[in-house]
Amino acid sequence: MNRYDSLIFDMDGTLWDAVDSYARVWDISFARMGIDATVSREQLVGCMGMRLSDILDTLVDPAVEIDRARFLDILAEEEARQMPRLGGRLYPGVADGIAALARRYRLFMVSNCAACGISNFLAYTGLTSYIDDHISNGENGLDKAENIRLIATRNGLTNPVYIGDTAGDAAHSHAAGVDFIHAAWGFGAVDPSAASAASFNDLVKMLTT
Repeated sequence: MNRYDSLIFDMDGTLWDAVDSYARVWDISFARMGIDATVSREQLVGCMGMRLSDILDTLVDPAVEIDRARFLDILAEEEARQMPRLGGRLYPGVADGIAALARRYRLFMVSNCAACGISNFLAYTGLTSYIDDHISNGENGLDKAENIRLIATRNGLTNPVYIGDTAGDAAHSHAAGVDFIHAAWGFGAVDPSAASAASFNDLVKMLTT
């Protein structure tokens, strides 16, 4: 595993679990729009890794007449307002593991979260100093494969590996021409032939021995 020059991490389901907080943000946003709806943890877990616009289409029937663009704007406002307070829970081993990996690799993040999502994550968890660069779909509208390529190009990476927890992460990683390691502790399942780590501590061992 030492052939890699850098590690690119997904966020949700890979570094932390903030689903309960996201559900609260969605509920607040629905209320602001006057929509009589709530979101459960189970519903959101099933959408992890998707773009916010696709999550909205999954949770709200496209036949329902709402201003989807306005809702996504409100959702972004509420995430920026609520998540610095609500935060999430780092998976076991992440705090110490990120510090250990940063001694050997350059570290990056690519997520399909809102524009403020990764910055909120880094500020809440105190991991800002370990991450060299990051980008999200909410910032530029690009899909994950394009953003993986963007991170690699603008940072001069020659052989990064993407670490994520869903089949979509694996597909986008391969589309970007980047190796993939499955975060098996997260929300999704992937092809069993993929490289996989059962826990973050196992991932650190895999990448440092």
